[in-house]
Amino acid sequence: MSSSFASLVARDITKSFGPRVVLDRVSCTIGPLHRVGVVAPNGTGKSTLLKVLAGLDLPDSGTVTMTPPTATVGYLPQEPERRPGETVRAYLARRTGVAAAELALDTASAALAEQRSGAEDRYADALERFLALGAADFDARLGAVSADLGLETRVLDLELTSLSGGQAARASLAAIVLARFDVFLLDEPTNDLDFAGLERLERFLHDELTGGAVIVSHDRAVLDRTITSVLELDEHSHSASEYTGGWQAYLDEHATARRHAEEQYAEYRAQRGTLTDRAQRQRQWSVQGKAKAKAKKSGETDKYIREFKRNSSEHVAAKAKITDRALARLEANAVEKPWEGWDLRMEIAAAPRSGAVVARLAGAIVRRGDFTLGPVDLQLEYGERVAIVGANGGGKTTLLDAIIGRRAVDAGERWLGPGVIIGELDQARAAFSGDAPLLARFENASGLVPSEARSLLAKFGLGAEHVARPADSLSPGERTRASLALLGARGVNCLVLDEPTNHLDLPAIEQLESALENYEGTLLLVTHDRALLDAIAVTRRIEVDAGKITADVPVG
Repeated sequence: MSSSFASLVARDITKSFGPRVVLDRVSCTIGPLHRVGVVAPNGTGKSTLLKVLAGLDLPDSGTVTMTPPTATVGYLPQEPERRPGETVRAYLARRTGVAAAELALDTASAALAEQRSGAEDRYADALERFLALGAADFDARLGAVSADLGLETRVLDLELTSLSGGQAARASLAAIVLARFDVFLLDEPTNDLDFAGLERLERFLHDELTGGAVIVSHDRAVLDRTITSVLELDEHSHSASEYTGGWQAYLDEHATARRHAEEQYAEYRAQRGTLTDRAQRQRQWSVQGKAKAKAKKSGETDKYIREFKRNSSEHVAAKAKITDRALARLEANAVEKPWEGWDLRMEIAAAPRSGAVVARLAGAIVRRGDFTLGPVDLQLEYGERVAIVGANGGGKTTLLDAIIGRRAVDAGERWLGPGVIIGELDQARAAFSGDAPLLARFENASGLVPSEARSLLAKFGLGAEHVARPADSLSPGERTRASLALLGARGVNCLVLDEPTNHLDLPAIEQLESALENYEGTLLLVTHDRALLDAIAVTRRIEVDAGKITADVPVG
């Protein structure tokens, strides 16, 4: 890979959608070897910021400049557009900018051949971009990268829409590794990657990429291993704060800043309370002293004593004015209470326990196109906490489908125990798709009345501005929150989670970990989130590869 000395500078970016401010005077600089991790709760504007940096959205105010102006910026969204009829090869050429560069060069060549005015300059510019984006050796590199990622050559000429989940994830990773942008803008690049894919992404970001990168991700392990600074978007002020250093440095500095802010606010409140009480007492003393001094029948005949009492009351009044001025100075430099966003306290509703055996597969075979799972012999018992791991495309989701009955077995037997109530979070978040309003979908799925449904969704950060929207218009993170809220509404004793942390923000991931810690039923978990696996106490680990269970071992 050629070295890149380009830099991207964003100054005071402000962006609103109608009356809703999303970004307020956000600034950042991305230079060579910079790895900026962008973190914020879902819906705060991370993807919007990337689109503005990429030039796909225009800011309401502020500027984005590249140095040099001819430098290339590549935006790779978390949900790439999949065009009908587009092959994997064409998809990769489009995502890397190679297809557009080839078209521009062909157009410039035709203009040059026709000797049009300015054609030489346009051709020179097009050729420079063609070479900078690696279009000249794209096909050669495509073969090498595909082999490296385990993407078979035959797959390159298949339609992208026909790929399995594992193949599609490898294709998305291939687009990143193949690209020759000067600045990369990566929106949730870790979603759906297996352990090998995550390691390959980390190696690319840490060891191979010489340009800059902005990375929106909630994968704590990837952030810890790749980034050089953190840009935190504030959900309340919509501004941004940048923390230099890696992920752990950000966590430490953020916690320190939060503690100092809370201490300063507590000190301000204490001083304000002290001055307010003092001023109130002093005014009361002053009023009482004056009233006594002016009383005609006070009983005091000595004029010197009366004068002393009058002077004392005036002295107290003067002190009250001094206290009022001190209070005014304090209020002029008031310390705002540190913002506390919506406070998620996730719980998984429990159902009565099922029988001792939850599910059993005996000689089970499942066929999906040219892929075969099995034969599988497997028994799950109540209370087991099972992690199902393996490479993408190996059959993890197919195994889940067979266990819970979403996909019929083509041979062998499947048995589900009595009293088993399944709660599921699938990869596609299919419970909340389509054009029906979120609230209607949630009511139908949960059985809750509208007021209860609204209240539960609000606890997951889905308020009035979300519930009337079509489910399809929600962000992936918002659909995942709705799915988690559904688990809090239904009583379940067998929880099935397929890549649950995809699209979730960090506070929600931490709450999910806490909820799973307290959940007492049976758990089936498919995840490549290494931090989640470290945090959850599993009792059994099943490894799946090429449609076979290659390991089934107790843990702990």
